[in-house]
Amino acid sequence: MKLSTLFPKTQRQAPKDEVSHNAQALEQAGYISKLFAGVYSYLPLGWRVIKNIERIIREEVNAAGGQELFMPALHPEELYEQTGRADIDVLFHLEMANKKKLVLGQSHEEVIVPLVKKYIQSYKELPLYLYQIQTKFRNELRAKSGILRGREFIMKDLYSFHTTQEDLDAYYEYMKEVYSRIFQRVGLGNRTHLTFASGGTFSKFSHEFQTLTEAGEDTIHLCESCHIGVNDEIIKEYNRCPQCGKSTLVAQKAIEVGNIFPLKDKFSSKFGLTYTDQNGDEQPILMGCYGIGLGRVMGAIAEVHNDERGLRWPAAVAPYTAHIVSIGVDQKVLAHAEKVYAQFEQNGISSLYDDRDERAGVKLGDADLMGIPHRIVVSEKTGTHVEHTDRTTGQSTVLPVAACLKKITE
Repeated sequence: MKLSTLFPKTQRQAPKDEVSHNAQALEQAGYISKLFAGVYSYLPLGWRVIKNIERIIREEVNAAGGQELFMPALHPEELYEQTGRADIDVLFHLEMANKKKLVLGQSHEEVIVPLVKKYIQSYKELPLYLYQIQTKFRNELRAKSGILRGREFIMKDLYSFHTTQEDLDAYYEYMKEVYSRIFQRVGLGNRTHLTFASGGTFSKFSHEFQTLTEAGEDTIHLCESCHIGVNDEIIKEYNRCPQCGKSTLVAQKAIEVGNIFPLKDKFSSKFGLTYTDQNGDEQPILMGCYGIGLGRVMGAIAEVHNDERGLRWPAAVAPYTAHIVSIGVDQKVLAHAEKVYAQFEQNGISSLYDDRDERAGVKLGDADLMGIPHRIVVSEKTGTHVEHTDRTTGQSTVLPVAACLKKITE
């Protein structure tokens, strides 16, 4: 991609109507654009980041036995009346021309349970793991944290269906490991901790995955012994670590990037979702649910991976691997830069090439702002070589193009 044609260009200043760092940095660098509070457009650079996060999630969930589907966002309100959730404050309510009442999907328990009931009857068809990556709608009262808390957002929601509590428990524990791998791969692993949270009416505990950052809107209490967290909402009841029993808990600010719930029969019982066991008897199907907000993950990465000059994307989620910058107007330099760009693309290294007729300071500043992992400068000074700069470490080296390609791919 040539930067001269990229939509849109960077902004010279961060937007003044944003208070969160993730929104300021992402809007200024041309990754997102706010329509109104809690609702954002993902621009071409930002959409590439989202798709990379989505790819990692999909790979891990598929490996965990997940089957991907896609369910409607328009839900009949009577399904929510059946589960007692028609009056929850986050729902957007709609009405069709024929007066039929609908809600916009804030989650999909009310849709997937009747769907599974339609097709599953026997113990031989279980366990079952179904997931989607889809837009959700929630009437958030405090949508002020950029893409961390949206009114419209993209979410991966996985639902598991089991014949026994033991099978549900085993898969639930397995999904903790799957989530840990996901957050490790997107660049949040060292800062993201499994956290005990309230389970509500269906379980003593649920679990969140919280990423430590001073910009976080949550407070967790982190165990210094086993590094498990306790959500602020249950710390008064559990003043010790639920994992190891020690009381060395330290308050930390964090961003929730994922959660998992052992739903048990909370929703299956409302719709009569059962299976026939080996003896021909009817038994309740037990459920778990597992959510990750893709925008939340992107926002958390932006909050964690940045410096005073801009974003610093982890390689696995960056919109491009290399940012090639030509400095000067000498025709030999420009021809060399075009050749380098072609070589990178031919070697499978996705590249953003700044071919604009701009001052060096503007180009280098934009490269830092966008935060692509590898900056490749071509100038009269570099000659037939290139200057490679690691965006994370800031370390720069002048080296031949072939050596630079090897450095990036090794």
